[in-house]
Amino acid sequence: MTADRLPFRDPRLPFGKRVDDLLGRLTLDERVALLHQFAPAVDRLGVPAFRTGQEALHGVAWMGPATVFPQAVGLGATWNEDLVRRVGEAVSTEVRAMRARDERVGLNVWAPTVNLLRNPLWGRGEEGYSEDPTLTSAIATAYTRGLRGDHPVYWRTAPVLKHWLAHNNETDRDTSSASVRPRVLHEYDLRAFRTAVEAGAVAGVMPAYNLVNGRPNHVSPYLREHLRTWTDQELLVCSDAGAPSNLVDSEHYFDTHEEATAAALRAGVDSFTDHGTDGSKITARVRGALDRGLLDASDIDAAVRRQLHVRFALGEFDPDLDPYADTDAFDTAEHRALALEAAEQAVVLLTNDGLLPLDPTAGQRVAVVGPLADECKLDWYSGTLIHRSSPLDGIRDRFGADRVTHAEGADVVRLRCAAGLLRVPEAGGTAQTAARGAEGALDPALLAGRTDLPPLTADAEGTEFALTDWGGGVLTLRAPGGLYLSVADDRRVRASADQPGGWVVQETFRLEPHGDGHLLRHIGTGGHVSVAADGAKVAAEGEETPTVFTVETVRRGVDEVAAAAEAADVVIVVAGNDPHINGRETEDRTTLALPGAQDRLWRAARAANPRTVLVLSSSYPYAVPDAAAELPALLWTAHGGQAAGTALARVLAGDVSPAGRLPQTWYAADADLPDLFDYDVIGGRQTYLYFDGRPLFPFGHGLTYTTFAYADLTAERRGDTVHVAFTVTNTGPVASDEVAQVYVRAVDPTVPRPHRELVAHRRLHLAPGAGRRLEFEVPVLAMGFWDVAHGRWTVEPGTYAFLAGASSADLRLETGLRVDGPPPAPRPVLERGLAAADYDEQRGTVIADRAKDSGDCVIPDDGGAGELLYRRCDLGAGVRAATLEVSGTGTVALALADGTELGRVDAAVPGGPYAYADLETTVDARGVQDLRVTLTGTVRLAGLRFAPAAG
Repeated sequence: MTADRLPFRDPRLPFGKRVDDLLGRLTLDERVALLHQFAPAVDRLGVPAFRTGQEALHGVAWMGPATVFPQAVGLGATWNEDLVRRVGEAVSTEVRAMRARDERVGLNVWAPTVNLLRNPLWGRGEEGYSEDPTLTSAIATAYTRGLRGDHPVYWRTAPVLKHWLAHNNETDRDTSSASVRPRVLHEYDLRAFRTAVEAGAVAGVMPAYNLVNGRPNHVSPYLREHLRTWTDQELLVCSDAGAPSNLVDSEHYFDTHEEATAAALRAGVDSFTDHGTDGSKITARVRGALDRGLLDASDIDAAVRRQLHVRFALGEFDPDLDPYADTDAFDTAEHRALALEAAEQAVVLLTNDGLLPLDPTAGQRVAVVGPLADECKLDWYSGTLIHRSSPLDGIRDRFGADRVTHAEGADVVRLRCAAGLLRVPEAGGTAQTAARGAEGALDPALLAGRTDLPPLTADAEGTEFALTDWGGGVLTLRAPGGLYLSVADDRRVRASADQPGGWVVQETFRLEPHGDGHLLRHIGTGGHVSVAADGAKVAAEGEETPTVFTVETVRRGVDEVAAAAEAADVVIVVAGNDPHINGRETEDRTTLALPGAQDRLWRAARAANPRTVLVLSSSYPYAVPDAAAELPALLWTAHGGQAAGTALARVLAGDVSPAGRLPQTWYAADADLPDLFDYDVIGGRQTYLYFDGRPLFPFGHGLTYTTFAYADLTAERRGDTVHVAFTVTNTGPVASDEVAQVYVRAVDPTVPRPHRELVAHRRLHLAPGAGRRLEFEVPVLAMGFWDVAHGRWTVEPGTYAFLAGASSADLRLETGLRVDGPPPAPRPVLERGLAAADYDEQRGTVIADRAKDSGDCVIPDDGGAGELLYRRCDLGAGVRAATLEVSGTGTVALALADGTELGRVDAAVPGGPYAYADLETTVDARGVQDLRVTLTGTVRLAGLRFAPAAG
């Protein structure tokens, strides 16, 4: 039988039978080879090569020109699932169109990122949607539905959710462990993934680099215990890049790569992204694991089966039936309009005293100033711009180029050294600007990394550089021709980069005081700039003596901004971040503060002209209390993609009433933040759910150019749902969107619960005077929590307040709903014992791995002393002893909450951290008690069991 007539080619058969047929025809070597990201072809069966992974976070990334939509956090700020679904459709359509021209473009897309934005200092916050699991899962579900397509059989693309699980720090990201107690796991982190998976439009997940409870995510038992129980669909788990090797090389979790690879496969990883396109190392490791008996063929078959299900769903084996095979829609008018619509809906109006909107027909002189005034910034997961619109472009188009002035506000400096002034040779400076096209893009030949351009020299004339301080002492230097100083592989310094960028940014520097001058350190290589007769270069350690520079300021940026502001009727200051600098993948932020240089710019503008608006174009929140208090208007938008400038101008002009809402809390100061590594949102009082302070701007906040009234809230239980309804009316002068939000709060809970929790929302458009009755079906389970006492989700009886309004802090209506039922029972510790991690409160402990494959234990943090509290433990008529499952060395002491000591054990268990012993202590207690457990030393407590008193 020829390959094209084999059963796996028969479209009349269900995918499962076709997968089994193809799997049975593959040799063991062929199956092993499919485990690598770049799976080779099986020519004898006519099976082509396949690769997992195509970045598509907010457009097709890394594969050249494509439509660039707002950053993911900006899509989250729209609070609009229909819009985000349409963005997903456009992105996946362009994936298909680009795939038709370039086979390197993959159909297994790695998007969206659903990690919750717990801490705003996380460097990758731009990739997520929200700090709230309900909003995040709603937006993620919409995006994956758009990516998947609506055909009942075939998928347009196969989306993979990133990054499983509890991943919210870049610092030590491959070696740090998130301590996630069961309540946080079930109520917070898992929920962001679960809804999207249950919706049926997710092809799989990607584990994160970090560890959770002491165990790397790439061997997480949660893949088996949770993820794969949510759906009958075969889910593909793709490793993150290099993470399989990290299990040995950086995490030292396993001694050999064969052990690590086997453990990852058994845990549920199906595709290994490691060593680039070279699959030989992974296949050798799998073969070694088979030879050592660490794996058997069934483990490999399970992974390959999941991969093949995705490939069949993508129509690979049915090209004549694949409804998406002939898709060629790329950079269409519809996609361009959608990029503009998304950018408009992402704009959040934070404050406004009536200055906005501006009348574009009033003849006002507008000064557009600041480091991002004429920028259209991309990030690491962007495609190449086909179209570009900076704030300056958009405002000139809308208000008239003759009425708009521009001042970047960068200091203009010269750098003097012993050999003279640092100078850019003609070929590396202004002569290169001619290569820019009509859309402002640089000729691809003029990119950072070129080595054929002459390096910088020093002479009597020198070059004036625009110095931009991005905060934290990180700066860029730009030549008059618009190109940034960059360092190539030969370590020479040239003016050759259109923008800062790259995995290791080569365009950032730091001035370090040295004697009467400064050394110029290149951050990418870590070396200092040295100027010699053959030009400027970054000296390697031990090579030439670094050059000492004197910084001569030709013009101060604040003076330029002040002059422009004074001559204008209104000032638009555009500040924020470059997504490749100070907060990005591999690098967390260290502060919420706006960079000092940018802070000085808006203050200078306001001092010269009180009619000053601050626009923050950034990947994350800032703490700007002075700006919020002193300026007449303040706006935020994530980097908005190709249409960012046009969208901003339309909002400023009132063509569009802004209606974006903050997807995360904006705190007033760094002191409001928990430690970056504190993942306990409940105990740490984090996010809008638990934060006890007063934020600068609350979750869900955003103003419009009109007003809305809320009325007639009702909440009625109907079986497993609560029917919530209320009326929203536009009571102001202009048409606008409103984002109506519904929250719930347990009035008198027995355990710590959120101050209020989002359960529903809707973005709607209303004309002046128009109203609409909104209705929502809220699951009763949305009022619940994870009951650690009984290991289950529960909705306890009591009164719940349903609240409706315009933000988590602007709640206009409230009504109560009573849930009846038996009161919560105490912990049945005699029947179930106590799992150490199921505490109610803790101090000075972290959760760790009980064993390498599954289970939790609790240990004192940093070898000190820690305390665990277990409330309402039912000891019945009395207990006579407690058996503690422990490893390591130290003391475990049991006491009542009032301090009455019950017993203790001194542990010195040999055999390493995973060798446990049962140690018994006499205990005399009865009734329902709060138990306190104190841990010292390096002891690891897995659990406790109690023996009832005789009789």
